[in-house]
Amino acid sequence: MFSRQHRKTRPFFVIADILLIWLVFEAAYFTRTALHLERIFFLSAPAKALLLLTALVAWTLAGFWLGIYDATVRTQRWIVILRTLQQCFSGTIAVLLVEYIQRIDLSRPFLALLFLYSLLILLFFRIAAGIVSRGILGRDSARRFLYVAGTGETAQRVGRILEKSEPYGLHLAGFLDERPGKLRLEKEYEVKELGRLSELLQCQVVDEIIFAMDSHRLGQLEEVFLLCEEEGVRTRLHVDFFPHFHGRVDLERIEGEDMLTFAGAPHDDVRLLVKRAVDLVLAVCALIVLAPALVLIATLIRITSPGPAIFKQQRCGLNGRRFTLYKFRTMVADAERRKAELEHLNVKKTAFKIPNDPRLTAIGGWLRKYSLDELPQLWNIVRGEMSIVGPRPPVPEEVEHYQRWQRRRLRMRPGLTCLWTLAGRDALDFEEWMRLDLEYIDNWSLAIDASILLRTIPHVLMGRGAN
Repeated sequence: MFSRQHRKTRPFFVIADILLIWLVFEAAYFTRTALHLERIFFLSAPAKALLLLTALVAWTLAGFWLGIYDATVRTQRWIVILRTLQQCFSGTIAVLLVEYIQRIDLSRPFLALLFLYSLLILLFFRIAAGIVSRGILGRDSARRFLYVAGTGETAQRVGRILEKSEPYGLHLAGFLDERPGKLRLEKEYEVKELGRLSELLQCQVVDEIIFAMDSHRLGQLEEVFLLCEEEGVRTRLHVDFFPHFHGRVDLERIEGEDMLTFAGAPHDDVRLLVKRAVDLVLAVCALIVLAPALVLIATLIRITSPGPAIFKQQRCGLNGRRFTLYKFRTMVADAERRKAELEHLNVKKTAFKIPNDPRLTAIGGWLRKYSLDELPQLWNIVRGEMSIVGPRPPVPEEVEHYQRWQRRRLRMRPGLTCLWTLAGRDALDFEEWMRLDLEYIDNWSLAIDASILLRTIPHVLMGRGAN
């Protein structure tokens, strides 16, 4: 995992520790008071509050000192167990010292229970968190495909690190160099020709490229970096070099290896996680609330025209990933087969759009005017293939005709609504679509998402700009 990911997960583990130690302290105190031993155990409210505060601070500080909050997800399990043992021992000693200094009459069985409960609970939580994290980060929809530019010692070292990071969603797709060939690490990888990177980006999903080449070759790579910037591909460089490149730069670390990161699209993990959480909540709630309307629309479609109620189509999502988009069918069942004969009516330069399309069904025009045909895409949002707000997902045939600068719109998860929905929808030409999508990507924030969503609702309800 990259250091940015560690930093983003650290607050979660700190807060979890605080809550769990609080729970453990109360459980140990309750257990000790319930035990019928020779001496009755009882703490006054001030003494209990002092010891609880000591435990919370001591366990948290010990966690930072031992680096346990950065080690839970990525580090080997035996190291997590050892550091958790050390943390619990340090925290218990701290409570014992405060007891001695404040002359609090504390039960030794209570201290033993505090140590044992904290060790068991924290170990269970951290092992479970590691397993769950690997399941989340390693799933297909979260996987990131990376290429390493270079085949030298540094590039191979980075490649081996990425191989070990496979369970955490970092997939080494291959290497790039001047000459194509093969390179063997744990597995054998193809070495693609760096000069044909533009073709590679058009035919394969590439999320990131890590440049780990000799520094004397840096001057030759300016065009490559500009290509990546134009297409919105995230690039990372080993710190031995710094290109003639202007953009947002971050320094990150993976397993002790420093990388400079250049990004042509939003990559703030916390804000993107919040965006995804909001998408999921809104989509699930909308599906529940609109369920009767969805059933009614599906029924009307089946009654008024032969064929299925749902239309499925391949679209391009984040970084060119293919997925199946769902819509209510607004055209006759053989609409795709009739597309070629209506090509001459197309009014868009790259996308396919016909005003008053003769293939529309009896209620198809009405569904499109009010964007009701898009409602099944709420399921695409739940699946993580789309977002509420973002560039509209293009069909693969459209992407094949993109100019290089237009491909950067694929670097943001596609959405149900976007800026050009507000600016005129179907009345806009293709170039304006592209410009507005890139404007959204360059200026994206959660506030902009909220603004677009709130402005879209009355815009769509009035049926403006659709045909």
